[in-house]
Amino acid sequence: MLNEAKLIGNLGADPDNRVMPNGSAVVTLSLATTRKWKNKQSGESEEHTEWHRVVVFNKLAEICSQYLRKGSQIYISGRIETKKWTKDGVDRYSTQIVANEMTMLGSRPADGSAASWAAPANQPPRQQQQQPPVDSNAAYDYVPF
Repeated sequence: MLNEAKLIGNLGADPDNRVMPNGSAVVTLSLATTRKWKNKQSGESEEHTEWHRVVVFNKLAEICSQYLRKGSQIYISGRIETKKWTKDGVDRYSTQIVANEMTMLGSRPADGSAASWAAPANQPPRQQQQQPPVDSNAAYDYVPF
């Protein structure tokens, strides 16, 4: 069986950082992906933005917390997971992506800060290379949201 999601999008907010009882890092990201097309009848450009909840654990979570900010463009790969719980007698569901790989895309901010890009400060912007993916396949304890 295959359960894999691959997304490229922009963060809608700064990462939400937490620490689990065992001391492991967990970060929640709000990722927006936008689909654009041209309406065949009107000829106008249209778009639709989909929001995804992404959960990242352990070392990869620490990296996300350190380098990602609202607006950062990233590539995420992981599995789709749906949780069910009951509140006030009503079944509720939430779907999220549990990331095991993240790659920062885009360029360093115009102000030259490294807040959203993990490249050496002494490296000129045109020579920067895309960061290699970070793999986080380590076992973890999951705390439901």
